[in-house]
Amino acid sequence: MITAGRIVRLAERGRAGVRFFLDGEMHSALAGDTVLTAMLAAGHALRTSEFGPEPRAGFCLMGACQDCWVWQDEGPRLRACSTPVAEGMRLRTTPPEHWP
Repeated sequence: MITAGRIVRLAERGRAGVRFFLDGEMHSALAGDTVLTAMLAAGHALRTSEFGPEPRAGFCLMGACQDCWVWQDEGPRLRACSTPVAEGMRLRTTPPEHWP
């Protein structure tokens, strides 16, 4: 179910909570969520398209298309659809050359 542009979790609410940072803002997810699930459930687009201003939300959702890259504050990028979110993870939706 999607409400007001946001995915609403209908099941599996009993898992432990995990906090992560996205573009400097703290969000919550559930242990075992992928980064992609955590970002979309937080009401955030994955990133914008490199070909236009459209928001992206992943494409194949299994790590094959490489449409879900996001960046860690520490530098390396990761595939949001196949990487589990971790406590304290610091993520960015833009590449390092666009960081302040």
